[in-house]
Formats: sequence, structure tokens, C-alpha cells
Amino acid sequence: MECGPTMVGDGESDAKLMEKLEAKLMKQLGNEFQEYITKWSPRKVLNQLEKEGWQVVAMAGIGQTCAWTLYKADPV
Repeated sequence: MECGPTMVGDGESDAKLMEKLEAKLMKQLGNEFQEYITKWSPRKVLNQLEKEGWQVVAMAGIGQTCAWTLYKADPV
């Protein structure tokens, strides 16, 4: 978990948020979809998302991959 890259969103993710994470929209060879990838470590990504109002609600390990589920309440 100490180094990137980190996949942070799909092609429909909030472009302004992806910019704050310094993420680039990429299409990996063999995939039919685009995804945002940042060079940041997962720790740095999660810290920045917390500053933006996001909260981790779940985490799962899948082989050598970790996936976090985050939630952000709608402004009232």
C-alpha cells in the first residue's frame, strides 16, 4: 500500500475531483473501458478524499488488490 499507481475512478467520475487527485483518464490495453489512474499511493488518495468530505465505509482485499468503498453525503 506504500506506492501507486492507484485506480481512482471510471470514465464517468467527477472530472474536477479526478483533477484534485492528479488522475489521468486512461484505457488499458485489452479493456473496453476507461479509468482514472493517479501516481499517488492509496494512503495519499484516501487522505485527500477525506479532505473533500468522503468517508471510507468498507474495504476488501482481492488477491493483490485492495478496494475501498467511500460515501459522501449530499449537501443539505
